[in-house]
Amino acid sequence: MKNLNRTTAPNKRYRERIIQFGEGNFLRAFVDWIVWNMNEKIGFDGSIVAVQPIATGMIDELNRQEGLYHLVLKGLDKGEVAYNIQLIDAVSRGINPFVQFDEYLKLAENPDMRFIVSNTTEAGIAFNPADKFDDKPASAYPGKLVQLLYHRFKTFNGNKNKGFIIFPCELIFENGRVLKECISKYVEHWNLGKTFGDWIDESCGIYSTLVDRIVPGYPRETADEIKAKIGFDDRLLDEGEIFHLWVIEAPKKVADEFPADKAGLNVIFVDSEKPYHERKVTLLNGPHTVLSPVGYLSGLDTVRECVENEAIGAFVKKVMFDELLPTLNLPKEELEQFAADVLDRFRNPYVKHLLTSIMLNSFPKYKTRDLPGLKTFLERKGFLPDGLTLGLAAIITYYKGGKRGNSEISVQDDFRTVELLSSLWATGSNEQIAKGVLAADFIWDENLNNIPGLADKIKTYLDDIQEKGMLNVVTQLVNK
Repeated sequence: MKNLNRTTAPNKRYRERIIQFGEGNFLRAFVDWIVWNMNEKIGFDGSIVAVQPIATGMIDELNRQEGLYHLVLKGLDKGEVAYNIQLIDAVSRGINPFVQFDEYLKLAENPDMRFIVSNTTEAGIAFNPADKFDDKPASAYPGKLVQLLYHRFKTFNGNKNKGFIIFPCELIFENGRVLKECISKYVEHWNLGKTFGDWIDESCGIYSTLVDRIVPGYPRETADEIKAKIGFDDRLLDEGEIFHLWVIEAPKKVADEFPADKAGLNVIFVDSEKPYHERKVTLLNGPHTVLSPVGYLSGLDTVRECVENEAIGAFVKKVMFDELLPTLNLPKEELEQFAADVLDRFRNPYVKHLLTSIMLNSFPKYKTRDLPGLKTFLERKGFLPDGLTLGLAAIITYYKGGKRGNSEISVQDDFRTVELLSSLWATGSNEQIAKGVLAADFIWDENLNNIPGLADKIKTYLDDIQEKGMLNVVTQLVNK
């Protein structure tokens, strides 16, 4: 079996035109695949330089394979079974700014660079007042981005034709606006001047986007079979569903420069991504976030197992159709059809979406995906939704750590969140745990103890989970 690189595998080289913050499974199965399609189908002639946004990552492995990897797409396409494997050659190289800061800044010196994309999780777009302009690099993604933009501004003497088109792909509503606000804070915090701030406003377009594709990532169980089929020892194999959607809130001139919609892709440029965002985040990502800890602590491992399990499947439907769907304002029939389609995507027999992969940064995910629905449900119905509340209690229980059977529970989140949960669980008091989590304004930006009855309901669910086990609690809930 051959090593995978640009000598051993057929590939094409394109101009470096895109800087990508993030080298993980999702971006490689979504944005990089879209760019590959644009190169192949409409002659876009653009390659991507991937920038590692945190100190640890996969840039070294990506460079060992010279940016190449295979993407496996599986699912139903217009009712027909689809399975394909494609060598993606849209990534030219990767840079780790934590050890290659000068190389990172040099990206701004390339006059061909025009686009910036990112997916740094919901927690990634944040302002860190501790960041300094002279840090190599700043810790937060927006800080790194401002360092790059400033170098671009200086290199080209403020030329207004050398700005960037920026597409954040984080699952935050109006992610473009949120990113722009963080950028402005850094410009002011670092005293970089009004002229530079004006250059960003006039020369750089920061556009809100919505991304949608389920990406389980590395196909552990079938990796050997896939490698035998392709003939390469590809350590960056990636796997996703056939379905994809990218909604970009941008004018026609942006679509003209980035004509992904002309490549036969489900990429749409719209005046407002709000209705698409609310529908997708609420009815796809919202159920994902709560089914994962509930399913995992019930002894299941994948999304498909959850929706096919009698109790957990009923729980998922309850959350989707009874609790989240009524909080949206689109036509009911349209929402029900979308929710039914989501369940079919969850059942995709070709994609093994591990629950543990969804559990990364669960608290910020719950904040953006489920908390708005919980509040709206309470406002409209006058009582708290059982499923969404149990989902939060399940996340809290998962963050206790320990073991599930013979498997170690690996909690991954902001260190402050992990430390908080560790200290709260050490109290041995479910009441203190519930109130302490809900009071964490660094997670929620508010005190959720102010939501009537929420702390008591969380405490009761924590009691029940410990006394009866998660599966029994879920079964009792759906049979109520």
